Amino acid sequence: MNRTIFFAFFFTQNILSAQFSQRNLSYENWQFKNSKDQNWLPAKVPGTVHLDLMDNKIIPDPFKDENEKKVQWIENEDWDYQTAFTVSSQELKNDNIDLVFNGLDTFSEVYLNGKLLKKTDNMFRKWNIPVKQFLKSGNNILQIKFTSAVNTGKELAKKVPFTMPESPRSFVRKAQYQFGWDWGPRLVTAGIWKDVQLEFWNNAKIITVKDIQNRSAKAVNNLHFDVEIYAQNAGDYTLDLNKTHQKISLKKGINTITVPYDTNGMKLWQPNGRGEANLYDFEINLSKDQKNIDVKNIRIGLKTVELVQEKDEKGKSFYFKVNGQPLYIKGTNWIPGDSFSPRMTKEKYRKLIKDTKDANMNMIRIWGGGIYENDEFYKACDENGILVWQDFMFAGSFYPADEAFLNNVKEEVKDQVNRLQNHPSIALWCGNNEIDEAIVNWGYQKQFKYSENDSLQVWKDYKKLFHDVIPNALAKNLKSDKNIYWPSSPSIGWGHKESLTEGDSHYWGVWWGEQPFEIYNEKVGRFMSEYGFQGTPSLQTTKSMFSGTPDLNLQNSTIKAHEKHARGWDIINEYLKSDYKVPADFVQYNYVSQLLQARGMQIAIEAHRRAKPYNMGTLYWQLNDCWPVVSWSSIDYLGNWKAFHYQAKRSFEPVLISIVETEKNYDVYLISDLLKELKTDTKFELIDFKGKILWKANQSDVINADVSKKIKSISKSELAQFNLSETVLKVSAEKDAKFEKLFFFNKPKELKLSEPEIKIRKISPTEIEISTDILAKDVYLIGDTHFSDNFFDLLPGTSKRITLSKPLEKVEVISLWDVMKN
Repeated sequence: MNRTIFFAFFFTQNILSAQFSQRNLSYENWQFKNSKDQNWLPAKVPGTVHLDLMDNKIIPDPFKDENEKKVQWIENEDWDYQTAFTVSSQELKNDNIDLVFNGLDTFSEVYLNGKLLKKTDNMFRKWNIPVKQFLKSGNNILQIKFTSAVNTGKELAKKVPFTMPESPRSFVRKAQYQFGWDWGPRLVTAGIWKDVQLEFWNNAKIITVKDIQNRSAKAVNNLHFDVEIYAQNAGDYTLDLNKTHQKISLKKGINTITVPYDTNGMKLWQPNGRGEANLYDFEINLSKDQKNIDVKNIRIGLKTVELVQEKDEKGKSFYFKVNGQPLYIKGTNWIPGDSFSPRMTKEKYRKLIKDTKDANMNMIRIWGGGIYENDEFYKACDENGILVWQDFMFAGSFYPADEAFLNNVKEEVKDQVNRLQNHPSIALWCGNNEIDEAIVNWGYQKQFKYSENDSLQVWKDYKKLFHDVIPNALAKNLKSDKNIYWPSSPSIGWGHKESLTEGDSHYWGVWWGEQPFEIYNEKVGRFMSEYGFQGTPSLQTTKSMFSGTPDLNLQNSTIKAHEKHARGWDIINEYLKSDYKVPADFVQYNYVSQLLQARGMQIAIEAHRRAKPYNMGTLYWQLNDCWPVVSWSSIDYLGNWKAFHYQAKRSFEPVLISIVETEKNYDVYLISDLLKELKTDTKFELIDFKGKILWKANQSDVINADVSKKIKSISKSELAQFNLSETVLKVSAEKDAKFEKLFFFNKPKELKLSEPEIKIRKISPTEIEISTDILAKDVYLIGDTHFSDNFFDLLPGTSKRITLSKPLEKVEVISLWDVMKN
């Protein structure tokens, strides 16, 4: 069926059956142009001006070659969008017709049939404009004129008597990462980035539906819904919520109706690793005189979340209780999945969230320099049991606090909280990313020669925005069961000792401070919400950086352009020299840089988990990328798992063995996130690289629920007779929990490796078996498919079965010996 005909049919059916109907104007024929030009060109809505320019062959793809430099002119231009649509005389008979923009980026003027209706100034707000009086039967012209956010921001910055860092981005309420970051390009967009609708309604309409949960100590859930209704006409109505049915009387204007609901038979929503993410669908139907007026559908989960901060002998705790139980948080930080957000698909959202679940994670932090994500992101988190730490969109700068800016933020918070609050995945609202730290630690005041009054004003503005305006807006729009607020992440900068004894910590002594990976064993805070190290993307993603034949060479200008950190290559190479060799061959360099990243992050994650319950959370930086790039991500732009993501899956296992070297011992820890006691018969074996067992020990242990416990200390003197550069310690168990851990005593470059004979046997089109005669360290399977495991160690005489996401004719394989042999 033709799409236009289908929507016309769907819309007509709505008119016949209900007094509320909606029509998506995104499907009309849109056009755009530079405001200086006369000729209109085809456009897509939702979209951005960059995508439209690409579609019309006016600019090259900014993700390829060094094209980012060639498109910088776009941010300084003004852009016009328009479409024509028809309205029937029947449609005009509705009492109310609203034009709804779910996202305009950013400064715009909205015209309908030549009449200026609205000026907008916030990418993150929803704009609802009554338009009945401006519509006419037949053809109507809708036009949106966008002015340059960069130029507008510069004008706003002039109103402040001192220089603001990162100006002008902090003056404009749009995605901050678009102005360039140390993992992302500068692509400052404009356009209609979310759907546009016409809404037709009569008598009344449902504004919001909020599920309110109050759980008692006996775990009894008192559930009710607050339904906010705007009534144009006072009178008697009927409100149905699933099987409940009640007569209501509405006054003219805003009404809030409370509808209780019996939770008998409903199960709790549990985070990943704690049970099922049980979800329940509700339909809320408003009617009058047996005619449907409006309907809303929501999906909820029953859960409670608490952020516990209690003083103790070491500082102050920082942990989450979910459904009454302390939960060790394992997860990551999220940046936007594309520099052009409308390009993100439901499928890409779902894959990335499924990848976090498959890697044993239970939380994602949405970083404050991006966007409030598409509904599909939160739906996927709901379904996969992934909690969401939700930053508000402020990051790494100073922000103004004039009345217009603050009022704009209030409305932004209201719109986003009302949109997101029913998602059971939401665990925490956080004011900003690194702004407290930026004011205190980054030296901007000295750099820009602030007076004492200037510095005081910055702090005063900060307090006003993040300790007054945002929490007050939350209090107005949320009930207490969902209002958990944390003003800034981190609470204290990583250079201060208190950052490791209270609050959440962004520890950047590794990478920014260029400290060795082993410092992670010492720098463990109460909740580690950022830390990370860069690695190269997959070969497939690296090749996608080129518009022509890829030149895989570290000196290639395209590859250099896709590393946005000023010293990125130098830092990676210095760490490589410490732990590996720096290969000249690009394929080997790509492989070893990923191993380096995975090694560093394994040390960090396991140090955090060993410290439980002092430490109760670890969120690494970062999960994903917004374009093909060398970055801190564990999954690259095309969705390929880097070595780090495979390692994260291992390091986040619910039962983990972790081994750490001390001055005199090798201490073996068993960490369990399970809510049950474990009995283990554990074997310790020292094995040489040819498979000979040189030393062994056995013991039985009883491990309490949800604990980190040191189960054995192996004295260095006990192993002194062996050459540890050619041995590996294997710790394994079979009883209540099955696990295996391989621990190497030396850095990778110090291991005495020999050439393994790695064999690949095809079991089926999508399953292979890998085997080796001697130790194969860091086996890397290469091919255009997803391997169920990769970058793994294989002991002598053992094999591993691997599934493939799609069949391959040939699987290539290398191991660390191939890099270290020279």
